[in-house]
Amino acid sequence: MAKMSLADLKALRDQKRSEMARRTSEGKIVDIIIGMGTCGIAAGAKDVLNTFVEEINSKQLEGIVIKQTGCMGLCHSEPTVEVHMAGMPDTIYGNVNSEVARKIIGDHIQGKKLVSGHVFDKPATDIK
Repeated sequence: MAKMSLADLKALRDQKRSEMARRTSEGKIVDIIIGMGTCGIAAGAKDVLNTFVEEINSKQLEGIVIKQTGCMGLCHSEPTVEVHMAGMPDTIYGNVNSEVARKIIGDHIQGKKLVSGHVFDKPATDIK
């Protein structure tokens, strides 16, 4: 491993602080929860998590927190992603890959439309 300069270390520290800021809920309006149980990781959940982080950073979106959780019990449709956002129904997406993660950011979070074909579950709107 090559030696890192002080500037490299500071840049790495700033990058990691930015990544960790994505995990605190305070003041955030959108929660993205990714199932990272063994089944999820085996199905590609780590790539999905990385895609969400990269996409949010590249579009400089604010107010979004990304959380990891264990198995959601939906092993047959891993990777699974749960999205909580004001003004939208709480939604669980299944069979999410990097392309679908980008659609969730673009369509669901920015466009306020569900990503059809990957909605695994959403609560009925008439049940209070």
